[in-house]
Amino acid sequence: MAVSVQGQQVTFTPPAGAAGLVGDFTDWRKREPLPAAPGVPLSLTLPRGAWVEYAWVDAAGEPFADPDNPQKSLNPWWSYPRAAVVGEYARHPLWLRPEATHKGTAHRLTWEGEVFGGTRRAIVYTPHGHDPARPTPVYYVQDGVAFYRTGKLGEVMDRAAEAGLATGAVLVFVEPGDRNEEYYLNGRYLDFLRREVFARVEGEYVTPSARGLWGASLGGLISLYLGSRHPELFSRVVSHSGAFIARPGAQSPSGVIDTTTAGEWLLEQLTATPPTHLKTSLDTGTLEWLTGPNRRMAGLFADHFLPHQYREYPSGHNWVTWREALPEAFLYMQGS
Repeated sequence: MAVSVQGQQVTFTPPAGAAGLVGDFTDWRKREPLPAAPGVPLSLTLPRGAWVEYAWVDAAGEPFADPDNPQKSLNPWWSYPRAAVVGEYARHPLWLRPEATHKGTAHRLTWEGEVFGGTRRAIVYTPHGHDPARPTPVYYVQDGVAFYRTGKLGEVMDRAAEAGLATGAVLVFVEPGDRNEEYYLNGRYLDFLRREVFARVEGEYVTPSARGLWGASLGGLISLYLGSRHPELFSRVVSHSGAFIARPGAQSPSGVIDTTTAGEWLLEQLTATPPTHLKTSLDTGTLEWLTGPNRRMAGLFADHFLPHQYREYPSGHNWVTWREALPEAFLYMQGS
């Protein structure tokens, strides 16, 4: 048996060729793999209700999927993660409802970029019955294709609106070029939004009553960074597992951005100047290296009595966590 669960204890049985175990519990490659030998079980104690993703690594350190576990995950980056569930991973009630019968409309935009170059893409998702002339909140969503296809944020809105739980909004799913460059505390990303995205969306598809930024990981970082600095533009931010270990210019000698040792620069900035203009939704998984930074950011907001919510999910830095977080984030922002 590849993986077995008894209470909170999860036992992994290494297959042939396995030299180590990585997953949410090692923050994947951010910490060393747990040593393993074929046929010698490894046991971990994990939270009840947890969804945990893992993979084996061979002697060369290359990851591979557990050949004895068919349970895949919502991972758009790698093909090798497999999942184990400690009991039952709770689904949000909104996902358990039938699909909405009245759905929004997707409008696809493509253009040649100016600020960063290359072909740029966005999907503008307007709610059912939308009138572009009627003032409506608009959210600019980073990592747009993932939020549209994997997270299904548009479907969350449709279900919530049809159930009478929330009002509709315009969701602009903006696809990055080089997300590490664009999202790592880069002020030029605002130039891109203002000159290239706002100009194509506002007036044509929406008359904004309020603007929000929405993102996960580095997308959450750039959303809170820009949202906190520009009260004249933004009043709402949603961040899932925000990559709040970051500092301008922090990178390795090879040019890789630093999301593990750079410190919590944005927290320092917002401690000095709290973003009193923002309504913010924060959440994180409890099986990831960003749990502490997100807790501290939420603590700052609580200490200053800023309008916000903070939630945690028993899973890692992945789309299972963020998909389950989307309904509560949307209901907090748009709940009726």
